[in-house]
Amino acid sequence: MSKTVWQYWEENAQHKPDADAIIHWIPGQEPYRWSFGSLLATAKKFSVVLKGSGITKNEVCALIIRHNPYFYPLYMGVSLLGAIPAVLAYPNPRLHPEKFRQGLEGMAQRSGLDWILTEAPLAGLLKPLLERERSTIKGTHLPLEQNFEDADISGFNVPTGINDTDPFLLQHSSGTTGLQKPVLLSHKAVTDHAEAYGEAIRQSENDKVVSWLPLYHDMGLIAAFHLPMIYGIPSIQIDPFDWVLMPELMIEAASKEKATLAWLPNFAYNLMADKIHDEDIAGFSLSGIRMLINSGEPVRKKSHERFIRKFAKTGLNPSALSTSYGMAETTFAVTQTCAGELSKEVKVNRQALAKGIVKPEPENENARICVSTGTLIRGCEIKIIDNQRNELPSGSMGELAIKSLSLFEGYRNYPEKTAEAMMGAWYLSGDLGFEMDGYYYIIGRKKDMIISAGKNIYPEDIEDAVGHVPGVIPGRVIAFGAESEEFGTELISVIAETITDDEQDKIKLKTNIVMAGMDIDVTISEIYLVPPRWLIKSSAGKPGRSTNKERIMNKEENIKWKL
Repeated sequence: MSKTVWQYWEENAQHKPDADAIIHWIPGQEPYRWSFGSLLATAKKFSVVLKGSGITKNEVCALIIRHNPYFYPLYMGVSLLGAIPAVLAYPNPRLHPEKFRQGLEGMAQRSGLDWILTEAPLAGLLKPLLERERSTIKGTHLPLEQNFEDADISGFNVPTGINDTDPFLLQHSSGTTGLQKPVLLSHKAVTDHAEAYGEAIRQSENDKVVSWLPLYHDMGLIAAFHLPMIYGIPSIQIDPFDWVLMPELMIEAASKEKATLAWLPNFAYNLMADKIHDEDIAGFSLSGIRMLINSGEPVRKKSHERFIRKFAKTGLNPSALSTSYGMAETTFAVTQTCAGELSKEVKVNRQALAKGIVKPEPENENARICVSTGTLIRGCEIKIIDNQRNELPSGSMGELAIKSLSLFEGYRNYPEKTAEAMMGAWYLSGDLGFEMDGYYYIIGRKKDMIISAGKNIYPEDIEDAVGHVPGVIPGRVIAFGAESEEFGTELISVIAETITDDEQDKIKLKTNIVMAGMDIDVTISEIYLVPPRWLIKSSAGKPGRSTNKERIMNKEENIKWKL
């Protein structure tokens, strides 16, 4: 039987009580440092306080808290109680309060959220949600404002009867709040994954993680938090909002703390190369970074090249740039490029690839360069399948079906979605890619999911929001992602039918469409206002995304309708 996550925490606290566990980074201030001993002791205090507040074993506790040094022991305290922590995003100030409540209510009804642990500024915002007749949420707690320091932990014990196969955490697959699928993971899934993935990246006691990744995302929660906590190595945690404003914070923290490991979605390579000025990082060194792992969205070669050019002066070793592929349903990683190995690349015919055919053309200067996400980590299998779920030979494009030693237990309270996602013991990822010589290449989504800045976005959400904008013909909107070489990610485009033909009115309508996107925390980059009946319908009678995307990308149509 595998050890529980708690046992790893306890062992680290006993064997290295004074060693750094978490370095909470605060711009312009000394970081707040948690040792393994003090972190676990404080976690136990929170657990005692939460138990006294009525929270019990197996109840789901949603944590909606900003970057705070006490978040980490609070999260651990929920778990030590035998309850199930679920980290959710703190609402963006641009998001309308009612939109936030609706999203949270949808998530609560689906995931079965029992309690919300949050901060005082959100208490008033959440009150109308709790008062609704159909609400499943039992209440809110403000644990950071409670007197947890005086809690007596002398007789503290974790709940009895917990096995390694019991639920440990609930994380939500990337997507728009309310439609995110609740992924339930056991202690065993998390610890088995940590061991297998640690082997793949040659994790050692000399490593130190630096991260700005949000902890509500699997890459931030598993790779940058749980992995180091299990291995007993430090992690430096930066506020994602601070990083967006000052991306050089990651360079500063990595240099000052001598970090060795980091994970980044592809867009971050472009953002950091573009926004960080040389004077901002003067005197900083990245020579200690041994792995900078690109994961979370398709890898772009040019993004790596721009990053290397920008940060070569910091001593960054080009071979440190690595790649990985994973998802919440497999806990995190499925494939990984080996430490110290340059990511494999293959040049393929663009036109053939668009039709699902992998045609290598190493001498073609206009070929698409596909970057590998590496080879399988221990305990994982992938087979490439066609639309009839038949396995395809090596070098064929298809959907990735995955087996993993750390596969999720299913979508909580969502048996129909679990059934849709599984093919026996195989998880149907919905991702398209191919395998060549044992290396895997991820091309995109089987469906129309948009992956923008590492975030999966359902086009239906955008279409629904834009369809309610006055002046847009309801039901006559499509949203899609278009790859941007400049930004290293997909940018979101919208085509909307309207009867408006006055240019000033169109400008106002465009502004309202952008605002509708902001209401659901989505940035719409391109807007095409077209006349009624412009959109081509699919056989189902709905405007087809791929057909209309192809049409609007035609140069003449693009120029004609782009605002």
